[in-house]
Amino acid sequence: MRLRVEFTTEPFDLDEAPEHAVVAREVVRGAGLDAVDVGPFGNTAEGGADRVLATVQEMLRTSLAAGATRVSVQVNVVPENGAAAGGGAEGER
Repeated sequence: MRLRVEFTTEPFDLDEAPEHAVVAREVVRGAGLDAVDVGPFGNTAEGGADRVLATVQEMLRTSLAAGATRVSVQVNVVPENGAAAGGGAEGER
């Protein structure tokens, strides 16, 4: 099974990336996932289910330890055709 994870960490700082955002991105970039895209308001990555789930666990640990007060995570199954599962606007990006 292939999964896509989308996440944000808070609190936001528009002037400089907070430490919790930096460490979360480092975890995801270093996890060997595919289609990694990081940005100021959201981050996405894809990969096999075991790797994505392990990465989410590590990202949560490190970002909370670095000062995140909220982490929003969405995980979608990616069907063979590459479109996000679940239908509707929420599942399609």
